[in-house]
Amino acid sequence: MKVFVNTYFRFYVILILCGLTMGCSNLSKQTQQRKKNSGYDFSDVEHKIQTWVDSSYYSGASIIIVKNDTVVYENIFGNYNKDTQVFIASAGKWLAAATIASVVEKTSLSWDDKVKKWLPEFKDVKGEATLRQLFSHTSGFPDYQPKDSVTDNYQTLEESVKHIVNLPADAQPGTSFHYGGLAMQVAGRMAELATGKDFETIFQENIAMPLGMKNTHFVPVDNSGGHSPMLGGGAKSTLYDYAHFLEMISHDGNYKGKQILKKESVAAMQTDQVGNAKIVDPEYAKKVRAENHNGVYGLGEWREELDAIGNAVLISSPSWAGAYPWIDKTTNTYGFFLTHVNVENANKAGFSSFYNSPVLPIMVRDVYKNKALPKEVKTGFINVGGAKLYYEELGKGEPLIFIHGHSFDHSEWDPQFFEFAKKYRVIRYDCRGYGYSDKPKENLAFLHADDLLKLMNKLKIKRAHLVGLSMGGFIATDFLALHQNRLLSVTAASGDIFPVSGPSEPWTKEQLAVRRAEIEKVKQKGTMNQKWNWLNALMRNGGTNLEGIRRVVWDMIYKWDQWQPLHAEPRLVLGNDAVSILKKQKITVPVMVLTAEADKNRVNQLLACVPTAVQVLVPNAGHVSNLENPVDFNRLVIEFLKNK
Repeated sequence: MKVFVNTYFRFYVILILCGLTMGCSNLSKQTQQRKKNSGYDFSDVEHKIQTWVDSSYYSGASIIIVKNDTVVYENIFGNYNKDTQVFIASAGKWLAAATIASVVEKTSLSWDDKVKKWLPEFKDVKGEATLRQLFSHTSGFPDYQPKDSVTDNYQTLEESVKHIVNLPADAQPGTSFHYGGLAMQVAGRMAELATGKDFETIFQENIAMPLGMKNTHFVPVDNSGGHSPMLGGGAKSTLYDYAHFLEMISHDGNYKGKQILKKESVAAMQTDQVGNAKIVDPEYAKKVRAENHNGVYGLGEWREELDAIGNAVLISSPSWAGAYPWIDKTTNTYGFFLTHVNVENANKAGFSSFYNSPVLPIMVRDVYKNKALPKEVKTGFINVGGAKLYYEELGKGEPLIFIHGHSFDHSEWDPQFFEFAKKYRVIRYDCRGYGYSDKPKENLAFLHADDLLKLMNKLKIKRAHLVGLSMGGFIATDFLALHQNRLLSVTAASGDIFPVSGPSEPWTKEQLAVRRAEIEKVKQKGTMNQKWNWLNALMRNGGTNLEGIRRVVWDMIYKWDQWQPLHAEPRLVLGNDAVSILKKQKITVPVMVLTAEADKNRVNQLLACVPTAVQVLVPNAGHVSNLENPVDFNRLVIEFLKNK
C-alpha cells in the first residue's frame, strides 16, 4: 500500500503493541456483566483497547460488536462517551461510496461514466478515468496533492476540482492500484453535477437521514466555517451512527425494513474493482491478513478476505486515525471501533493505528471460538507467582503438555489438542508474555521452565510428557535439565539448545545500553516491520503446504503483543547454561528431537548433550512442522510415545 506521503503517514512508524493479557481477577464488574448478558467473554478485546488508551495512544475510544443482529459487546474507554463525535478519516470512504451509489441509482450518473462526460475540463488521460476507477484507486490520478502544493481544504468541491485538473496523472486509468483519496473529490463533484446538490446534502438525504445518523457529517470539518467535503477522509461520526450504516450494509442495503440502497449497489461495492490493475506496493490486505490476492478493493472498501470463489467475506474501511468499521461474513458479525490517535504520542512510540485496529476482528473470532469449545474442555488461569498463566485441559490418561513457540500461543496446537486428548490428559497453555497469560517484568527474573513446574504442581501432575516446538522445545529442554524426575518423555520439535546467555550471565550495564538502543531501532523501523520480517523468516523454508499455514501463523503473530523485542528481557531460558547441566547428569528420560525435513542439515547441539536422544525427521515440513504437516507430526509423536 502506498504511504500517505504528504498528509498522514509521515507522522508514523509502524508499531502494534497488543496487550493480550487477561486475568479473571482483574475483570471489571461491568465486563463480567457483559459476559453474563451476551454469553461471550470479550475481556481480552477490552484489555487490548484499554492498554492502548493507558499508553496514551488514544485519549478515549468506544466499540460496538453485533452478531446475528444482536449487540454482543459494547464499551466506552477513556474520556469518550456514547455520543462522542470523532473524525473518522478513511472510514468515511465507505460512507462516501454508499452516497455515490445512491446517486447512481437515482440519476443518469453511471459507475462507468468517464470523468470528461461530467467535467470536460479534464482533457488529458485523467478525463478517461471512470467513476468506478475513481472510487477503487485505479483511476491513475495522483493519490494526494503534491507536498509543495496547497492542501485540499477549499470551500467547495468545485474549487477543489480546479486544483486537481492540472495535476499530472500517475498512470493510465485501470492499470495501477494506488491507495489515496484525491480522485474521490472528482467523483463527489460528478455526483453534485448529476443531482444539482452539494455533496453534504446528497449524503444527508440519501444515507444519513434514512439511517438516523444525526451526528455524521462531511462538512464542516473544523471550526473555520466549512470546507469542501473530503470524501476520502474528512467525515465525522459517532459509534451508534456508524453502527446503523453497518447494519444497512450487512443486510444488503435494507435498514429496519426500508431499502436504503439496492442490493445490487451493495454487491458492486463489495465486488473486486481492481481487476488487472497492477498493485505496485504491498497493499493493506496483504500486510494485515497475509493474503496474497489481487482483488483487494471494491468501491470505497477493502476486501480483506475472500472465500474460495473470490467473494469478499471480511470487508472494512480502516483509517490512519484508528477508526475501524468491519463486516465479517464468516461469523455474521459487524463492528465499529471508534477512536482518534494522539499523533505526538503515537509518533514517539511508533504506534500505527492503521495497521493496529484490524487485529480486532481476529480477536473477536477467537471469542466465538472459545465460546464454542466443547464443555469437556477445562479452561482457567494458574497463579505461578508474579503472573497468571492461561491453560486448557482435555482428556484422561497420562499427562501430556504442549508448549508453543515464540510469538505464538496455545492455539498453535489446534491440530494436536483434540487428537491426543483421545488417549492422554492433554494440557496446552500460554507461556508468560504470550496469548492470554500475563506479561513478564524486566526486573523480575524467572524461567519458563519454573513456570511450567508450578503449573504442573497446581494441576497435581507428578510426571508428564512434554511436546514443545521451537521456543517450546527450548523450554522442554530446560525442564529436562532441571526436573528430569518430573518427566515421562520429551519431544523437542524444531528444538535445540538456545544459543544465548543464560541466568548465570546477568545483564551488564553495557549490555543493557546496547539493548535499549536495539529497542529504539525496532520502534523507529516499526514493530510491525519486525512482525512481517519474523513471519517471512518462518515461511522461508518448508514443504508443499508452507503457504497453506501462512495465515494461521500470521494471526498468532499479529495478536502477539511483542513484549520480548520491546524490553530487556530477563533470562527466561537456560540457553548456553543448559549444556553443562545436561552433560553433568545421566538422562534416562526418552527424548526425541523432531526435526523438520527442511532443517535436516542443521547441527543440533541437543543431540550432543543427550546421547540417548533420537532424531526423527518430519517429512514435507519446515520450522512450524506441527501445523504444516500435522498428520505426520502426530503420527511420529504417537509412535514415539508408544515405544518409550
